[in-house]
Amino acid sequence: MRKFLVVLDDSRECLNAMRFAAMRAAGSGGGVAILSIIPPEEFNHWIGVGDIMREEARERIEVHFEVFAKWMRDKQGVDPELVIREGEPVTEILAQIHADPDIGVLVLGAGTDKKGPGPLVTQLSRSAGSLPIPITIVPGDLSKERLEAIT
Repeated sequence: MRKFLVVLDDSRECLNAMRFAAMRAAGSGGGVAILSIIPPEEFNHWIGVGDIMREEARERIEVHFEVFAKWMRDKQGVDPELVIREGEPVTEILAQIHADPDIGVLVLGAGTDKKGPGPLVTQLSRSAGSLPIPITIVPGDLSKERLEAIT
């Protein structure tokens, strides 16, 4: 089964990327893998404190994931999987793509502010020509209705 890989973070545009991935998966009989990445700088403390912070980060991610997972199950009939990795975001996204041969499309949300589409979109689109899968970039300001019409 082909999976859509989408990145879960705290950005506003993440919501549209999640919606798009779920709707495309539902329409094509595919699946959704939701990747959340814990940056390494969050744990540059004493070992005991770092372990506690790591566990708290994982718990926050799981709670955030459940909100999206419930919507995907209830509204789209898609049961997403959660993958949590630690490291630099682009490196971990590429590692996950290589680790899971069922991933067929990377879905990213593009920011709408004046700073540009966001660091992930910027960095990954530069190397898009050498990636093993296509990237779908979902505009962050598309309405839910427009997303439904597109997918």
